Amino acid sequence: MKLTTALLIVGSVLTSGVVYANADDTKWINQCVVDNADAKVSAEVVKKYCECMNNKMSENDAQSITKWEKTHPVEEKECDKASGWDK
Repeated sequence: MKLTTALLIVGSVLTSGVVYANADDTKWINQCVVDNADAKVSAEVVKKYCECMNNKMSENDAQSITKWEKTHPVEEKECDKASGWDK
């Protein structure tokens, strides 16, 4: 079930037109979506959250969004609010 949900979420991200993101951004956003497949929020909220976190990261950052968010609680809180995912 989790795999099916993750695939549906990734599929929706891929087809949603993340036009502004380069290939590396898309890779990180998609991984973030998969990492949050168990979330108790909609796929759209997860996608917005992941995009927000990606936009806050430096282009030179080599960590995944999931790892980066653990050391950046201020940005995490901002993206929670911006995406509608108030934890």
